[in-house]
Amino acid sequence: MSGAGGARGAVAGRSGLCVSRGTSQLREAGLVQVRQDAQRRWYELRPEPLAELDAWLAHYRHLWTGRLDAPPANAGRCPQERHLDAMEDDPR
Repeated sequence: MSGAGGARGAVAGRSGLCVSRGTSQLREAGLVQVRQDAQRRWYELRPEPLAELDAWLAHYRHLWTGRLDAPPANAGRCPQERHLDAMEDDPR
């Protein structure tokens, strides 16, 4: 990612200020390292913090593995059908 004002905003589809804020937050979080080259800044992703996050998530991954890929049991039914199915028959 280039840090030059106009190019930076054009690449991200955002204004230079928005991109600058975002890259600052990534840098402060330790997710990227920055190399200055004249008037450009080159941002490089640091995989170590993401590996730490992945290791932490590994303990919880079983909670959603398979659930996000499988459609819900009531897929394809509208909410009204579920509601009507749950109602008791009118005893009149």
